[in-house]
Amino acid sequence: MTRFALLGPTYPYRGGIAHYNTLLARHLRAEHEVLLLSFSRQYPGWLFPGKSDKDPSERPLQTEAEYILDPLNPSSWRQTLKRLRQWPPDVVIIPWWHPYFVPVWAALSRGVKRLPGPPRLVFICHNVLPHEQGKMSRHLLPALFRLACGRGDGFIVHSQADGRILQEILPQARVQVTPLPTYGELGIADTSHIELPVTLPDDRPILLFCGFVRPYKGLDILLDALVVAVRERPLHLLVAGEFWQGGEGQYRAQIDRLGLNDCVTIWNEYIPDEQLAACIDRCDVVVLPYRSATQSAVIQLAFGRGKPVITTDVGGLGEVVQDGRNGLVVPAANPKSLAEAIRCYFAQNLNETYIQNIKQEERFSWQRLQENLMAFTSPSSAHLPADNVQT
Repeated sequence: MTRFALLGPTYPYRGGIAHYNTLLARHLRAEHEVLLLSFSRQYPGWLFPGKSDKDPSERPLQTEAEYILDPLNPSSWRQTLKRLRQWPPDVVIIPWWHPYFVPVWAALSRGVKRLPGPPRLVFICHNVLPHEQGKMSRHLLPALFRLACGRGDGFIVHSQADGRILQEILPQARVQVTPLPTYGELGIADTSHIELPVTLPDDRPILLFCGFVRPYKGLDILLDALVVAVRERPLHLLVAGEFWQGGEGQYRAQIDRLGLNDCVTIWNEYIPDEQLAACIDRCDVVVLPYRSATQSAVIQLAFGRGKPVITTDVGGLGEVVQDGRNGLVVPAANPKSLAEAIRCYFAQNLNETYIQNIKQEERFSWQRLQENLMAFTSPSSAHLPADNVQT
């Protein structure tokens, strides 16, 4: 039995990283001891672009945690290290997904390496580099990553594409690549009684675009594709998620310009877990027209509920969605190709075949992630070859 200390968000914080940490802690606890140290505060209100960083779900994912860490409060960093000394772990796991956390993770990783032992330090990198880099140069971002994560004994990434980026930044890093595990536990099994606050037509197929709406996710590309696809058959698009960076107005204007007002429903809110599960259950296919990506929890939630996906060949999305088996993969930023994929999906009645293939998937288990974490638990892991990037 191994003692894992896991840092990062869990309920009541919302979003994919909090869900991931919660599910990881749950699955590790089936065989190991786990101390989950979460945030007393995650972001200051002025920095967070959404309405709230708290989860409004009626039945949220939860697990036991201690809330002592504030990324902006160095005294809480010392308190976290004190707690780790009191509860000496064999392995400390830190999630990485945004440069905002550089100071806290840099300080804590330095402190972890000074603990008795010291414990093995593993970073789970959800995005080695952020999706939207703004004014930060491609030279500054790798330097920040090295500062925050350079002391790691091992790294978990969820796509070969991200693994290559990581090893460009840290050539000697010990990297394990494993697909993002399933989010099928999110929500509830039977959503037939869940009422959604939006009305959807029952006489045509439903496409679902869900999650935070940000420019890199390509909703505008999907709308351009939809205006082509509806020429062949009636379709309806549900956009379910909170709009960031520019807001809803620009997409409303595009919908009006394209004459799609009767074909699109927008639900501009953070979607509680049970309602998000209901959205996926009631759609015919989930569409992710991303311009860029590393991986996507939306795909793993869709697959976890047996729903096929149409997506773009960016980052690791094409590694997870196998074109012609469990979904369709098209070039990025190409409305014509996306419209053709939507047409083929329904014209060739691919739904049932893809659903059966999804049921046979074995790549997306939390057990597989746990096995890759265990590869870093012994001192011998320090002698893994530097190019140990594998699936």
